[in-house]
Amino acid sequence: ECVLLLLLFPVIYFSAPCVISVMSGNRAEKSGLSRDIQKKLEAKYNLDQEKQCRAWIEEVVGEALSDQEIGMHHFQHCLKDGQVLCKLLNTLNGEPLVKKINTQKMAFKQMENIEQFIKGCKTFGLKDGDIFQTADLYECQNMSQVVATIYAVSSVASSEKGFEGPCIGTKIAAKNEREFDEATLNAGKFVLGGQMGYTEGESQSGMSMGKTRKVVDM
Repeated sequence: ECVLLLLLFPVIYFSAPCVISVMSGNRAEKSGLSRDIQKKLEAKYNLDQEKQCRAWIEEVVGEALSDQEIGMHHFQHCLKDGQVLCKLLNTLNGEPLVKKINTQKMAFKQMENIEQFIKGCKTFGLKDGDIFQTADLYECQNMSQVVATIYAVSSVASSEKGFEGPCIGTKIAAKNEREFDEATLNAGKFVLGGQMGYTEGESQSGMSMGKTRKVVDM
């Protein structure tokens, strides 16, 4: 049967697999504006921030990252399957936000982990603008945003979730609501009114505004 196919379709038999192999192995390179944008995103990448993220993740999760080389692509390789990020979020939350972490090597399973992490971040308290997109990590399109998300996760954990372990980034300021009695509020109005020039019916007669300028008719 194979010999028959070879005789009938010699060109297709040899050429088709080669085309499929090339298409699956090489993604088309970006060009023009897309390439310029990508270069700018890569130029923004901060290695010092990556080092802080690496150290923090290892401390919280309790295990070393798979790739210890410093650099954007190395860091992406550590996080690409989404498993470490899901473990990080579950540890910080105290109870699993990601119920099932896929360990398979298939691409769609790894991206599913990333999507579960993103969904968990929203539940955890992050704003949409603080969270990276799946392609930012999986295709290494914007690793600076991935780093920013990790910082945001740490800030929310320490400021709003009561996590007492190590943290990175800026702590979110807590609300400081105060209650004042009516007398205090009225006193505040008086001070503010005086500063703004409001005198509750008082005139400005007798007040000197400096020397007057005489105008002489010629």
